[in-house]
Amino acid sequence: MTSIDAADLKRMFDAIAEAIEADKDRLCQLDGVIGDADHGIAMALGFNAARDAVAPLELTATEPTALLNTAAKSFLNAVGASSGPLYATAFMRGAAAVKGKTTLTDADVVALFQAMAQGIQDRGKAEIGEKTMVDAWLPAAQAAAAAHAAGKPLSESLAAALEAAERGAEATKDMIAAKGRSSRLGERSLGHIDPGAASAVTVIGAMRKSLG
Repeated sequence: MTSIDAADLKRMFDAIAEAIEADKDRLCQLDGVIGDADHGIAMALGFNAARDAVAPLELTATEPTALLNTAAKSFLNAVGASSGPLYATAFMRGAAAVKGKTTLTDADVVALFQAMAQGIQDRGKAEIGEKTMVDAWLPAAQAAAAAHAAGKPLSESLAAALEAAERGAEATKDMIAAKGRSSRLGERSLGHIDPGAASAVTVIGAMRKSLG
């Protein structure tokens, strides 16, 4: 049984910011094909801001909920583009899912993960198959929940989530964008991975690495 606390979540934000920074150029290239070529920059701004905002928090006095809400607010302040409200909502929903807890069990982390994915879907009003980050996040949350229900440890639940996210992102190549700016391209969006789904894989990969 894993026990995750505010210090672990702080390290998680370090890991995500580092992974997104390393992937920034690729994400901008993907976005250049079907968007404004700034997705990697926006994601790096958001996660760097989240990391910097949680860094000075007094860990002994900070519950995971407070830390996640701080991350949400700073992400939203840093990123005005669509990914700002989406990830802010994800972290706020995650914060609500673990309210009142000082340490998180495997079940809590999976619940947090599911709440994040649901928050992204609700805020973006997107469904599977519309070529958005939901195509990576939702299957990832479902896979994590299924692995946990089958008695797998957190490391395996998060590994299952990452595999599902990778498959989901890859599947966006064969979709026509139905949401956001890229939807204006119609069939020209075919053959390209959605940048939001690609960055979701990077985020989920960093979460798996740091929490698993």
